[in-house]
Amino acid sequence: MDRCEELMRPYQENTPGTPKSLRGKPVQYPQPYQEKGDTVDKQRAIGIFSGADAQGINATLRSITRTALHNKMKVFAIHEGCQGLVEGGDKIEELTWSSVSGIIHKSGSIIGAAECTKLSSEAGKLAAVKTLAEREINNLVVIGGGRSLTLVCEFQKEWKQLLQKLVWSGSITQEKASSCEYLNLACLVGSIENDMCGTDVSIGTDSALHRIIEAIDNLTCTASSRQQISVLEVMGDRCGYLALMAAIAGSADWVFVPESPPGENWEEIMCGRLLSRKNEGCRHSLVI
Repeated sequence: MDRCEELMRPYQENTPGTPKSLRGKPVQYPQPYQEKGDTVDKQRAIGIFSGADAQGINATLRSITRTALHNKMKVFAIHEGCQGLVEGGDKIEELTWSSVSGIIHKSGSIIGAAECTKLSSEAGKLAAVKTLAEREINNLVVIGGGRSLTLVCEFQKEWKQLLQKLVWSGSITQEKASSCEYLNLACLVGSIENDMCGTDVSIGTDSALHRIIEAIDNLTCTASSRQQISVLEVMGDRCGYLALMAAIAGSADWVFVPESPPGENWEEIMCGRLLSRKNEGCRHSLVI
Protein backbone atom coordinates (compact mmCIF):
# COMPACT_ATOMS: atom_id res chain seq x y z
CA MET A 1 0.00 0.00 0.00
CA ASP A 2 2.85 2.37 0.81
CA ARG A 3 4.34 1.76 -2.65
CA CYS A 4 0.99 2.43 -4.34
CA GLU A 5 0.57 5.68 -2.45
CA GLU A 6 4.10 6.71 -3.46
CA LEU A 7 3.28 6.14 -7.13
CA MET A 8 -0.09 7.94 -6.92
CA ARG A 9 1.20 11.01 -5.08
CA PRO A 10 2.77 12.67 -8.18
CA TYR A 11 -0.55 12.47 -10.03
CA GLN A 12 -2.32 14.13 -7.13
CA GLU A 13 0.39 16.82 -7.12
CA ASN A 14 0.10 17.21 -10.91
CA THR A 15 3.64 15.93 -11.63
CA PRO A 16 2.83 12.73 -13.61
CA GLY A 17 6.37 12.32 -14.96
CA THR A 18 7.72 11.22 -11.61
CA PRO A 19 6.23 7.67 -11.51
CA LYS A 20 8.34 6.69 -14.51
CA SER A 21 11.53 7.24 -12.55
CA LEU A 22 10.00 5.56 -9.52
CA ARG A 23 9.11 2.41 -11.50
CA GLY A 24 12.57 2.18 -13.02
CA LYS A 25 14.17 3.19 -16.31
CA PRO A 26 11.99 5.57 -18.33
CA VAL A 27 10.66 4.35 -21.68
CA GLN A 28 13.06 5.23 -24.50
CA TYR A 29 11.21 6.09 -27.71
CA PRO A 30 13.06 5.97 -31.07
CA GLN A 31 14.25 9.39 -32.12
CA PRO A 32 13.12 10.63 -35.55
CA TYR A 33 15.57 11.31 -38.34
CA GLN A 34 17.21 14.67 -37.74
CA GLU A 35 20.15 16.71 -38.94
CA LYS A 36 23.29 16.54 -36.84
CA GLY A 37 25.13 19.82 -37.08
CA ASP A 38 26.09 20.51 -40.69
CA THR A 39 25.85 16.87 -41.77
CA VAL A 40 22.79 14.81 -42.55
CA ASP A 41 22.27 11.32 -41.22
CA LYS A 42 23.14 8.87 -44.00
CA GLN A 43 20.17 6.64 -43.23
CA ARG A 44 17.96 8.65 -45.53
CA ALA A 45 15.97 6.17 -47.62
CA ILE A 46 14.45 2.70 -47.55
CA GLY A 47 13.82 0.44 -50.53
CA ILE A 48 11.21 -2.34 -50.27
CA PHE A 49 10.75 -5.26 -52.62
CA SER A 50 9.08 -8.64 -52.48
CA GLY A 51 10.41 -11.94 -53.73
CA ALA A 52 7.30 -13.79 -52.60
CA ASP A 53 3.56 -13.46 -52.99
CA ALA A 54 1.44 -14.10 -49.91
CA GLN A 55 -1.38 -12.56 -47.96
CA GLY A 56 -0.03 -10.12 -45.40
CA ILE A 57 2.61 -8.55 -47.63
CA ASN A 58 0.48 -5.45 -48.23
CA ALA A 59 -0.01 -4.97 -44.49
CA THR A 60 3.75 -5.36 -44.05
CA LEU A 61 4.40 -2.79 -46.77
CA ARG A 62 2.04 -0.34 -45.08
CA SER A 63 3.67 -0.77 -41.67
CA ILE A 64 7.20 -0.29 -42.99
CA THR A 65 6.24 2.72 -45.08
CA ARG A 66 4.41 4.62 -42.37
CA THR A 67 6.99 3.85 -39.70
CA ALA A 68 9.75 5.15 -41.96
CA LEU A 69 7.79 8.28 -42.92
CA HIS A 70 7.09 8.95 -39.25
CA ASN A 71 10.85 8.90 -38.71
CA LYS A 72 11.39 11.39 -41.58
CA MET A 73 12.87 8.86 -44.01
CA LYS A 74 12.11 8.49 -47.70
CA VAL A 75 10.52 5.22 -48.80
CA PHE A 76 10.78 3.66 -52.25
CA ALA A 77 8.77 0.70 -53.50
CA ILE A 78 10.67 -1.52 -55.92
CA HIS A 79 8.09 -3.02 -58.26
CA GLU A 80 8.32 -6.57 -59.64
CA GLY A 81 10.78 -7.68 -57.00
CA CYS A 82 14.38 -8.28 -57.99
CA GLN A 83 13.57 -7.51 -61.62
CA GLY A 84 12.69 -3.94 -60.67
CA LEU A 85 15.79 -3.68 -58.52
CA VAL A 86 17.99 -4.56 -61.50
CA GLU A 87 16.11 -2.58 -64.16
CA GLY A 88 15.40 0.56 -62.09
CA GLY A 89 13.67 3.37 -63.96
CA ASP A 90 9.92 3.65 -63.47
CA LYS A 91 9.92 0.44 -61.41
CA ILE A 92 11.17 2.50 -58.46
CA GLU A 93 8.33 4.53 -56.90
CA GLU A 94 8.58 6.87 -53.95
CA LEU A 95 5.78 6.17 -51.48
CA THR A 96 3.75 8.62 -49.44
CA TRP A 97 1.42 8.13 -46.49
CA SER A 98 -1.60 7.84 -48.79
CA SER A 99 0.18 5.45 -51.18
CA VAL A 100 -0.41 2.60 -48.74
CA SER A 101 -3.97 3.50 -47.71
CA GLY A 102 -6.68 0.91 -48.25
CA ILE A 103 -4.38 -2.01 -49.11
CA ILE A 104 -4.45 -4.18 -45.98
CA HIS A 105 -7.43 -6.29 -47.13
CA LYS A 106 -5.92 -7.01 -50.55
CA SER A 107 -4.22 -10.34 -51.17
CA GLY A 108 -0.92 -10.73 -52.94
CA SER A 109 1.42 -7.77 -53.27
CA ILE A 110 0.48 -4.42 -54.82
CA ILE A 111 4.12 -3.87 -55.82
CA GLY A 112 4.43 -7.23 -57.53
CA ALA A 113 6.79 -10.07 -56.71
CA ALA A 114 9.54 -12.01 -58.46
CA GLU A 115 12.32 -14.43 -57.57
CA CYS A 116 15.78 -12.95 -57.04
CA THR A 117 17.47 -15.01 -59.74
CA LYS A 118 18.97 -11.93 -61.42
CA LEU A 119 21.07 -11.30 -58.31
CA SER A 120 22.95 -14.51 -58.93
CA SER A 121 25.08 -12.88 -61.66
CA GLU A 122 27.61 -10.07 -61.19
CA ALA A 123 25.99 -8.03 -63.96
CA GLY A 124 22.67 -8.16 -62.11
CA LYS A 125 24.32 -7.22 -58.82
CA LEU A 126 26.09 -4.22 -60.37
CA ALA A 127 22.83 -3.02 -61.93
CA ALA A 128 21.06 -3.37 -58.57
CA VAL A 129 23.79 -1.39 -56.75
CA LYS A 130 23.58 1.34 -59.37
CA THR A 131 19.79 1.54 -58.98
CA LEU A 132 20.07 1.99 -55.21
CA ALA A 133 23.11 4.30 -55.22
CA GLU A 134 21.59 6.70 -57.75
CA ARG A 135 18.68 7.26 -55.35
CA GLU A 136 20.92 7.19 -52.28
CA ILE A 137 19.07 4.21 -50.84
CA ASN A 138 21.20 2.45 -48.26
CA ASN A 139 18.48 0.55 -46.39
CA LEU A 140 16.75 -2.41 -48.00
CA VAL A 141 13.76 -4.39 -46.74
CA VAL A 142 13.23 -7.71 -48.51
CA ILE A 143 10.18 -9.94 -48.17
CA GLY A 144 10.78 -13.42 -49.52
CA GLY A 145 11.50 -17.09 -49.05
CA GLY A 146 14.74 -18.89 -48.33
CA ARG A 147 16.30 -18.59 -51.80
CA SER A 148 15.50 -14.89 -52.21
CA LEU A 149 16.81 -13.99 -48.77
CA THR A 150 19.99 -16.03 -49.28
CA LEU A 151 20.81 -14.22 -52.54
CA VAL A 152 20.11 -10.82 -51.01
CA CYS A 153 22.37 -11.56 -48.02
CA GLU A 154 25.18 -12.49 -50.41
CA PHE A 155 24.48 -9.26 -52.30
CA GLN A 156 24.87 -7.25 -49.09
CA LYS A 157 28.23 -8.88 -48.31
CA GLU A 158 29.59 -7.79 -51.71
CA TRP A 159 28.13 -4.28 -51.53
CA LYS A 160 31.36 -2.32 -51.01
CA GLN A 161 33.28 -4.16 -53.74
CA LEU A 162 30.42 -3.74 -56.21
CA LEU A 163 30.14 -0.05 -55.34
CA GLN A 164 33.84 0.46 -55.96
CA LYS A 165 33.63 -1.27 -59.35
CA LEU A 166 30.88 1.15 -60.43
CA VAL A 167 33.04 4.10 -59.41
CA TRP A 168 36.04 2.75 -61.34
CA SER A 169 33.90 2.22 -64.44
CA GLY A 170 32.41 5.72 -64.18
CA SER A 171 28.84 4.42 -63.79
CA ILE A 172 28.35 6.44 -60.61
CA THR A 173 30.24 9.33 -59.05
CA GLN A 174 32.39 9.09 -55.95
CA GLU A 175 29.92 11.44 -54.24
CA LYS A 176 27.06 9.00 -54.82
CA ALA A 177 29.19 6.12 -53.62
CA SER A 178 30.13 8.01 -50.44
CA SER A 179 26.46 8.56 -49.63
CA CYS A 180 25.87 4.79 -49.71
CA GLU A 181 29.01 3.34 -48.18
CA TYR A 182 27.05 0.51 -46.56
CA LEU A 183 23.76 -1.32 -47.04
CA ASN A 184 21.52 -2.10 -44.10
CA LEU A 185 19.38 -5.15 -44.77
CA ALA A 186 16.16 -6.31 -43.09
CA CYS A 187 14.79 -9.68 -44.19
CA LEU A 188 11.14 -10.61 -43.60
CA VAL A 189 10.10 -14.18 -44.32
CA GLY A 190 7.23 -14.40 -46.79
CA SER A 191 6.46 -18.12 -46.99
CA ILE A 192 3.22 -19.99 -46.34
CA GLU A 193 5.23 -23.04 -45.26
CA ASN A 194 6.52 -21.32 -42.09
CA ASP A 195 9.83 -23.06 -42.74
CA MET A 196 12.39 -20.44 -41.68
CA CYS A 197 14.33 -21.16 -38.51
CA GLY A 198 14.10 -18.35 -35.95
CA THR A 199 10.77 -17.03 -37.25
CA ASP A 200 7.67 -17.73 -35.18
CA VAL A 201 5.12 -17.27 -37.96
CA SER A 202 6.11 -16.24 -41.47
CA ILE A 203 4.02 -13.90 -43.62
CA GLY A 204 1.19 -15.83 -45.31
CA THR A 205 1.17 -18.86 -43.02
CA ASP A 206 -1.93 -17.90 -41.04
CA SER A 207 -3.94 -17.18 -44.19
CA ALA A 208 -2.87 -20.47 -45.79
CA LEU A 209 -3.93 -22.39 -42.70
CA HIS A 210 -7.25 -20.56 -42.70
CA ARG A 211 -7.90 -21.67 -46.31
CA ILE A 212 -7.06 -25.28 -45.43
CA ILE A 213 -9.53 -25.28 -42.54
CA GLU A 214 -12.20 -23.86 -44.85
CA ALA A 215 -11.55 -26.72 -47.27
CA ILE A 216 -11.79 -29.27 -44.45
CA ASP A 217 -15.14 -27.82 -43.34
CA ASN A 218 -16.48 -28.06 -46.90
CA LEU A 219 -15.24 -31.63 -47.35
CA THR A 220 -16.67 -32.79 -44.04
CA CYS A 221 -20.25 -31.86 -44.92
CA THR A 222 -20.39 -33.83 -48.16
CA ALA A 223 -18.21 -36.74 -47.00
CA SER A 224 -20.31 -37.26 -43.85
CA SER A 225 -23.51 -37.62 -45.84
CA ARG A 226 -21.89 -40.30 -48.03
CA GLN A 227 -19.85 -41.94 -45.24
CA GLN A 228 -16.57 -41.32 -47.04
CA ILE A 229 -12.92 -40.98 -46.14
CA SER A 230 -11.29 -37.73 -47.35
CA VAL A 231 -7.60 -37.45 -48.20
CA LEU A 232 -6.44 -33.83 -48.30
CA GLU A 233 -3.01 -32.87 -49.61
CA VAL A 234 -1.66 -29.52 -48.42
CA MET A 235 1.42 -27.49 -49.34
CA GLY A 236 4.45 -27.21 -47.13
CA ASP A 237 7.39 -28.62 -49.07
CA ARG A 238 9.79 -30.05 -46.44
CA CYS A 239 7.98 -28.47 -43.48
CA GLY A 240 4.96 -30.13 -41.90
CA TYR A 241 3.65 -27.09 -40.03
CA LEU A 242 0.53 -26.57 -42.19
CA ALA A 243 -0.33 -30.27 -42.23
CA LEU A 244 0.11 -30.66 -38.46
CA MET A 245 -1.80 -27.52 -37.50
CA ALA A 246 -4.60 -28.36 -39.95
CA ALA A 247 -4.80 -31.88 -38.52
CA ILE A 248 -5.19 -30.51 -35.00
CA ALA A 249 -7.70 -27.81 -35.93
CA GLY A 250 -9.64 -30.04 -38.34
CA SER A 251 -9.73 -33.14 -36.10
CA ALA A 252 -7.96 -35.32 -38.64
CA ASP A 253 -7.61 -39.06 -38.04
CA TRP A 254 -4.18 -39.40 -39.64
CA VAL A 255 -1.50 -36.93 -40.70
CA PHE A 256 1.70 -37.27 -42.70
CA VAL A 257 4.51 -34.80 -41.98
CA PRO A 258 8.05 -34.89 -43.41
CA GLU A 259 9.62 -34.41 -39.99
CA SER A 260 8.16 -37.74 -38.84
CA PRO A 261 8.06 -40.24 -41.74
CA PRO A 262 5.66 -43.18 -41.34
CA GLY A 263 7.14 -46.35 -39.88
CA GLU A 264 6.87 -49.94 -40.99
CA ASN A 265 3.42 -51.34 -41.88
CA TRP A 266 1.93 -47.85 -41.65
CA GLU A 267 -0.63 -48.72 -44.33
CA GLU A 268 -2.10 -51.53 -42.25
CA ILE A 269 -2.08 -49.45 -39.06
CA MET A 270 -3.76 -46.48 -40.72
CA CYS A 271 -6.41 -48.56 -42.50
CA GLY A 272 -7.13 -50.44 -39.27
CA ARG A 273 -7.66 -47.22 -37.39
CA LEU A 274 -9.94 -45.78 -40.08
CA LEU A 275 -11.95 -49.01 -40.20
CA SER A 276 -12.24 -49.01 -36.41
CA ARG A 277 -13.69 -45.49 -36.50
CA LYS A 278 -16.21 -46.54 -39.16
CA ASN A 279 -17.29 -49.52 -37.06
CA GLU A 280 -17.77 -47.14 -34.11
CA GLY A 281 -20.34 -45.23 -36.17
CA CYS A 282 -18.18 -42.39 -37.43
CA ARG A 283 -19.52 -41.25 -40.81
CA HIS A 284 -16.39 -39.40 -41.95
CA SER A 285 -12.64 -39.75 -41.56
CA LEU A 286 -9.92 -37.36 -42.64
CA VAL A 287 -6.34 -38.01 -43.69
CA ILE A 288 -3.97 -35.05 -44.26
